[in-house]
Amino acid sequence: MLAELNDEQRAAVTHPAAAGPLLVVAGAGTGKTLTLASRLAWLVQQGADPQRVLLITFSRRAAAEMARRAGRLLHQALRLPAATPPPRLPWCGTFHSVAARLLRDAATSIGLASGFTVLDRADAQDTLALLRQSLGLAANTDGDGITPAAARFPLAPTCLAILSRCINTRVPLPGLLAGAYPWCAAAQPGLEQLFSAYADAKQQQHSLDFDDLLLAWWHLMQHAELGARVRSRFDHVLVDEVQDINRLQADILLALKPDGRGLTAVGDDAQSIYGFRGASVRHILDFPQRFTPPATVLTLQRNYRASQPLLDASNALIALAAERFDKQLWSTRKQAARPRLVTVEDEAAQASAVVDAVLAEREQGLQLKRQAVLFRTGAHSLALEMELARRNVPFVKYGGLRFFEAAHVKDVLAVLRWADNPLARLAALRAVRLVPGLGPASVRRLLDHLAAGGSLARFAAPPAARAGWAALLQLMERLRGQAASWPGDLQAVVEWYAPHAERLHADARVRLGELQQLVVLAGGHASRERFVTELTLDPPAAAGDEAGTPLLDEDYLVLSTIHSAKGQEWNAVHVLNVVDGCMPADLATGSAAETEEERRLLYVAMTRARDALTLWVPQRFHVTQQRALGDRHLHAPMSRFIPPAVLACFDTGLGGCEVPQADALPATPEPALATLPAQDAGDAASPPLLDLGAALRRGWA
Repeated sequence: MLAELNDEQRAAVTHPAAAGPLLVVAGAGTGKTLTLASRLAWLVQQGADPQRVLLITFSRRAAAEMARRAGRLLHQALRLPAATPPPRLPWCGTFHSVAARLLRDAATSIGLASGFTVLDRADAQDTLALLRQSLGLAANTDGDGITPAAARFPLAPTCLAILSRCINTRVPLPGLLAGAYPWCAAAQPGLEQLFSAYADAKQQQHSLDFDDLLLAWWHLMQHAELGARVRSRFDHVLVDEVQDINRLQADILLALKPDGRGLTAVGDDAQSIYGFRGASVRHILDFPQRFTPPATVLTLQRNYRASQPLLDASNALIALAAERFDKQLWSTRKQAARPRLVTVEDEAAQASAVVDAVLAEREQGLQLKRQAVLFRTGAHSLALEMELARRNVPFVKYGGLRFFEAAHVKDVLAVLRWADNPLARLAALRAVRLVPGLGPASVRRLLDHLAAGGSLARFAAPPAARAGWAALLQLMERLRGQAASWPGDLQAVVEWYAPHAERLHADARVRLGELQQLVVLAGGHASRERFVTELTLDPPAAAGDEAGTPLLDEDYLVLSTIHSAKGQEWNAVHVLNVVDGCMPADLATGSAAETEEERRLLYVAMTRARDALTLWVPQRFHVTQQRALGDRHLHAPMSRFIPPAVLACFDTGLGGCEVPQADALPATPEPALATLPAQDAGDAASPPLLDLGAALRRGWA
């Protein structure tokens, strides 16, 4: 078993459990999964009881794969007969699955029914929606008016997101609203009322949602008798992807192993990119100091994925991080092409050049599916998707829907289709359903009215829908009138749609930004009719966000957001829009911590490549907000993450384009890692044995 490992991996696998907690900082492509599975097998081989080993991962599939690998290694190490199964490892799972098992065992001691049910996200959201309505927090469309408070109260998906983040980050509701949801700050009293009612409803129904599982597990660990009982179950706890844990999960780990003895954590601070889920890089950076004496830190640096020139560029990028564990990835593959940084005129030129490069690689024998194009957000691939479709290059997209299959894009295009064809019943259905106050009966009456030859102006909208109906009438008059202009028509539709997006979608800001990208692309089409026709987007029979099955050819190019690409690898990788405003994103530079996460995001993208890496830098972006005559472009500086020290690792230039130089960022000396207290003073009090319900009711406070 140990013969398969390199020296660094072997040191991590055979670290004595009695020596205290262990943190394995596993760089990208360094064999993290093999190392953790080997340590699990080695511990069992050394006499650890498989029934008393807890392995926590972030997905059921990862847990199953880890158990399978460990079982195979144990089978070999113990030299068991082929027909003899390896020792069973029953405690392999996610944080949530482990919590559910422990809580069921302790249910009668904490006031839960042993058969309590777990609400999935959809059930939780539906429950909040019903309570929101019953508490009078939802806008009432039955009468003539809507109270201002109800009209602006967050929708159920946003309410669930706020509650979940409060619980998982341990940030009280007022502070969370001020920092992450400022537009919901005025709704704090209503949210407190809603969350309390939600907790009561769950308790009455003997139900817990996903976040309750973790919170209840933490409270269980704070009770002297019950916490000791859980701790006594496990001699060893192994945690994968520790850079992705949130505050609540970090506190659970500390409660499981207060002195760290028997605890092994594996992760990579340079790949901590899930801040939007409540994760924080601080939990891995501060991990050693959470124990006395501090945890041992071992580093895996030999990369089995990429060539050395690609690793040199990645090392140079992450070396400028404000805080990090020091490591230099290296590979035995020394002779290989350097990564490229290519400048192009604009997004359209970028799309064309990327497709040219991908097809050239295909002609050299590299399948499309062994190549990937990565981007910061889904909207960044829009021009590329259109170019791929035009040139009949099959592709699949990961990290959300294809742009044209997203609900907000379908909504806007439905309005355009209805404007061009008043008899387009499905387009009309999608458009009019956006008007608040138009219920199913009113929509059917409108469609029947139009089918009978009636005009929009003569339709009598119900009182609750009059304001929204008047705005839609005004928009349709413009779109069908003599003053119609292109692409101004699309801009007008987007402006009309903006308040509906804020009402319908928790991530309205992001969706509206994507619609502005659609307006930019519309400028490249001669007319509204040609634009809609060339997109060939048929409106769906019903509203919804579900993407259809991707059209797979014998081969296909992979398009992916960087977040969805984590853990994957391809022979050739292209990264789009490596410019300030996109990488880092404008919305992710509000603090130094957010900016540093954006740097790590680019690092993750670069370390997905095995043989070839290309960063693309459009020199300008088309914009629609500038009303003055003249060049309607914004010139984009190359990403601040590519100063001269990093740029020196790349081959640069394309077609005579001059590479724009970014200002050099001074290298920041690595500071001492701050110590996070084992437990805040406010968390120290243990709840009464039978008061779990009260604790959960105040989990957001």
